[in-house]
Amino acid sequence: MTQASHPPVAARDDAGRRTSAATASRAVRHLVALDAAHGATAALPAVRQLLMRVPELTADPAGLYGADRDLTAALAELCEVIGWILFDAGLNRGAHRMNLRALALAERCGDRAIARLVLLNHSMLHTHRGRPRAALDAVAEVAGPRPLPNLVATLVLIRRAHAIALLGGHREAGALIARARGRFLDGASRLDPPWSWWIDEPELTGHHGWVLARLHDWDHAIPLLYEAATTPGPSYRHLFTAELLAALTGAGAWSEAEGLIADLAPRAAGIGSARTTQTLARTATQLRDCVAAPPNLRDAAAFLLEAVPPHPEDKGRPSR
Repeated sequence: MTQASHPPVAARDDAGRRTSAATASRAVRHLVALDAAHGATAALPAVRQLLMRVPELTADPAGLYGADRDLTAALAELCEVIGWILFDAGLNRGAHRMNLRALALAERCGDRAIARLVLLNHSMLHTHRGRPRAALDAVAEVAGPRPLPNLVATLVLIRRAHAIALLGGHREAGALIARARGRFLDGASRLDPPWSWWIDEPELTGHHGWVLARLHDWDHAIPLLYEAATTPGPSYRHLFTAELLAALTGAGAWSEAEGLIADLAPRAAGIGSARTTQTLARTATQLRDCVAAPPNLRDAAAFLLEAVPPHPEDKGRPSR
């Protein structure tokens, strides 16, 4: 069957109405705002509604053959945002599937900018799951025949640094994150895509500290993580606070860790990032069971562990 034989396809909601590219773009803005203000878990109900209303978000992307480019591009971006939210909400398998759908749609409509973002998200997912070589494979696909724009190149270097740090490449990971800072300081270029707005100084500082913490370079990691954790920003940056607590624990900075827990525990229930709460729970468990830690800190860690919300996939299971 020739291409001309395929009628144009548009997404439809459960009432049969067309879902336009503009509607999909509004959904993107709504989800991004929810995530930034309240966290990924708060955005999950809106994600589930979209998955029920827009069949193209769950159907075979090949079914969009013949759809107009604007609609396909808007759906690709929406899938990318949903993939990110599922990832930060701790639903890794769903995030993996949605990333692959977003990539297929972006490639179908030739949206290289969104395809690059999806690959970078996928690299982050692989690193989070302890698969650094798969993370490096994903980030390697971002390159093209021309040099990358500055902020995209910055994010590529950050993703590579995290993966190399997991592989034990101390010098290389340190050099990569230093190069990321240098590239960022060159400033955004006119070719940087609209999605790169969130790659700013606090984001870079947090990742710089996090990479150094992966390398157990506590003296340099802790000030950077502290700076990132105490700078106002979107909800998902609570992750840097969790990584700061982990770094303080690794360094044996007991007094500082206890002070951070005292500040963090009363608001832990409102953290909407499962990645963050998983990290907090892991560190709190480590501190609670650490015989070298002072008793007051161990008690504080036990309190934090009770305050942290359960992982979305752990509901209904026995409590910690």
